[in-house]
Amino acid sequence: METISPPVPVTGAESTASLATLLGQWARVLGDEVALTHVDYRGSADGRAVTLTWRELDDRVGTVAARLSGIAAPGERAAVLAGQSADYVVAFLGAIRAGLIAVPLFAPGLPGHAGRLAAALADCAPGVVLTTTGDIDAVHGFLAGSPVRPDVVAVDALAPAEPRHWPAPDPDATAYLQYTSGSTRTPAGVVLTHRNVLANARQACTAYGAESRTTSTVSWLPLFHDMGLILGIGAPMAGGLASVLMDPLAFLERPSRWLRALSASPGAISAAPNFAYAYCASRVSEAEKSYLELSRVVSLINGSEPVLPATIAKFQGAFAECGLRPEVHRSSYGLAEATVLVSVSDAGKPARQVTFDRERLAAGFTVPAASGSTLVSCGRPAGQRVRIVDPGTGEPAAPGEVGEIRVSGPNVGRGYWGRDSSATFGLPPLDPDTGEGWLATGDLGVVFEGELYVTGRLKDLVVVDGRNHYPQDIEQTAEEHAGVRPHSAAAFAIATDDGEAAVIVVELAKNSEVEVAELTAAVRAAVSAGHGLGLHDVVVLRPGEVPRTSSGKISRARCRQSYLDGSLTGRRLG
Repeated sequence: METISPPVPVTGAESTASLATLLGQWARVLGDEVALTHVDYRGSADGRAVTLTWRELDDRVGTVAARLSGIAAPGERAAVLAGQSADYVVAFLGAIRAGLIAVPLFAPGLPGHAGRLAAALADCAPGVVLTTTGDIDAVHGFLAGSPVRPDVVAVDALAPAEPRHWPAPDPDATAYLQYTSGSTRTPAGVVLTHRNVLANARQACTAYGAESRTTSTVSWLPLFHDMGLILGIGAPMAGGLASVLMDPLAFLERPSRWLRALSASPGAISAAPNFAYAYCASRVSEAEKSYLELSRVVSLINGSEPVLPATIAKFQGAFAECGLRPEVHRSSYGLAEATVLVSVSDAGKPARQVTFDRERLAAGFTVPAASGSTLVSCGRPAGQRVRIVDPGTGEPAAPGEVGEIRVSGPNVGRGYWGRDSSATFGLPPLDPDTGEGWLATGDLGVVFEGELYVTGRLKDLVVVDGRNHYPQDIEQTAEEHAGVRPHSAAAFAIATDDGEAAVIVVELAKNSEVEVAELTAAVRAAVSAGHGLGLHDVVVLRPGEVPRTSSGKISRARCRQSYLDGSLTGRRLG
């Protein structure tokens, strides 16, 4: 078994105790320079920019903290229920400055996520909810049907407060709860301390080449997601970086908006899941490309989904004429339990791609081959350690053997809020110097020639007749048919009387004239030929009907649950 550690330790001033403390420091240094820009596309196709300087942001955060100090005690939870905006940033940092435990969530009305919001609120039991005047009626309406009865504060309606000194919190006190997407009924809140958050924010700044006054972050990722929060708030506070935000819906409506923001932000660092890069390549017109200047982009992070070589090639091919350099693509791996970032491909060169024998990979071993499954390297750890183990025993995996990815470092959270976390956090062997244990990620991967390759989720593995199949491989095969809408497939396993069986759900390509029966037969044949797998069922839906997360990624868990309860099969075509 090979344990990989960062080649150069990430350093930082550990005396700085919180993101809000850092905000105060940057406000004194950068003053009237722009800290935050939110481009609002509601009611304006070209977008309306709302900006806050470092001093203005610091003052508004202080105002929120002053209000909270009068209604909530340190350590109480303050849930943020607001849309993507500058006010969201103000609310989140205001809760941290007041010594409360922030809980980044979202405004009621996010389609398909009411159950998740209700479950998260019931789990964390906030004493106060922070929102905006635009969302406050919806928040009150949502809370009226909830057992939770917190105070509700609209952060954009507060009168300015007198400046005051705010003591730095204990670095090991809880900064916020990061709720994982997981099941819509049972979200889990990862407990992240100030030390965890600052460690990972600094790790990210170092890994992606962030420099104050030279680089900026650009993001449409939701601020209640782990990557969206660190990219949009954490790294900017840690590194003194200007941050540009837009709503996820603005990106989905017109992906060129994201690329325009990258063009307008010299030294831009941004991130998106794999599907978003393919979405841009297929949806941005030649006319829109004429406005793009991407030669100054520093890093484009590709993570949170399997990174597909074809997607990287498609995106690079589409925007090379706009000055985009191949080496800015940074394949990454991370998860909320580690704050977000774990590993990243090397700077200055494209991520390594290796093709492994598919049958041997399914059996748990990496054997390079001329054809098979091509994986993109997620590089090396960013200021932490990674090891591969047998998921059942925890024993080290042999070199080149697939196993569970485990992580150890100062960025790993302290557990799940209100739950026994001993099966996931702090696993042996403990570091003799730091006492840190290992995080069981639930992800499968392998260390090959010193770099980490992620092969899939342990819980998503499709096991039929004793053979392992990675769902992303099955999905890619299905999507090779012209009648299947790109990036719409979800493969998963269900229990039957004869054991586990495989199901795939796909969307019919727009304007496709293929017959559903013909498409179903073609998908079955392709999966059988390519994987030796007989599909139990193929469900074809209309475009846009496969369940997705709030950032647009396919949600296999929701697909499976919807299939089992009949809500998917009730909408099938053919």
